Amino acid sequence: MSRQEQSPAGTNFAILKKFSHPDRTAKGEPRAMVPLKRLETLWINTGTLCNIECASCYIASSPTNDALSYISVSQVNALLDEISRNNLGTREIGFTGGEPFMNGDLPAMLEQALIRGYRVLVLTNAMHPLQRPGTKKALLKLREHCQDRLTFRVSLDHYTRKLHDRERGSGSFDKALEGLDWLSQNGFGVAIAGRTMWQESEQQERQGYADLIARHNWQIDAHDPQQLVLFPEMDENADVTEITSNCWSILGIRPDSMMCATSRMAILRRGEKKPQIVPCTLIASERSFEMGQTLQEAAKADGGMFANGAVKLCHPHCARFCVLGGGSCSRP
Repeated sequence: MSRQEQSPAGTNFAILKKFSHPDRTAKGEPRAMVPLKRLETLWINTGTLCNIECASCYIASSPTNDALSYISVSQVNALLDEISRNNLGTREIGFTGGEPFMNGDLPAMLEQALIRGYRVLVLTNAMHPLQRPGTKKALLKLREHCQDRLTFRVSLDHYTRKLHDRERGSGSFDKALEGLDWLSQNGFGVAIAGRTMWQESEQQERQGYADLIARHNWQIDAHDPQQLVLFPEMDENADVTEITSNCWSILGIRPDSMMCATSRMAILRRGEKKPQIVPCTLIASERSFEMGQTLQEAAKADGGMFANGAVKLCHPHCARFCVLGGGSCSRP
């Protein structure tokens, strides 16, 4: 059964595949859901094209994957206009990909968000696309608007060349360090996104990054979880416990601490003219998680994966990354 199909009356939920039914787990328990508390962060997926192809990428970005097309500055402006028109109280605009700097409209998008007073967060590998002369020139110009509201979170999977390059390809570590050096030397806010796949303790990882940071004199505190974010892994095919409505009290976690309680993401599918809104940065490939073409439609999405704008935790990433892993792409 697909996530889009409804089970007929009398179905034995115990035999259903995990995460397949929107309202019940495979054991027949009520599935947890997360209402939208407020739209603090709007994410923009700039497209799935990337200058590299990692060994494991949750969105399968690569130099040839354009399943999500380049979103345009006019389409982003329409979303920013909607936020303003409806007084949604959004504080942050985040940009992710793919590699955001593959999209030639990115500098103009950043400028529009900064001019309107938002905090802006860009997730980037800091490699060739960011380091083009024209891109550097545009970013230096943006400093006039940012007033410390622009941050680049650079993907650095490990603090050693060997393990980072194992994931991202030979030479990627040194090129990413070049980008981090340039951003730091030119006064931009920088952070690092690492991963927890190396069988090291968090303390070991943070100390390893701290030593690297000290050698480069980056203004990053490796022991601050917002300046060095260590993301849990997201293998969609690996077994994980489903989240029921009772799990909140059992785990001591509040639904409003989940990423989808305060954020949504806009994507543009290949061949389509209008963006779609999806719950978060992690679930973009499945159409069953589309919430509408406007933020207002998304806030009222009902049926299937949603209940009056609330997100039913019907995807393995919901359990592994957010609830059990404590991960979030947004800043608090």
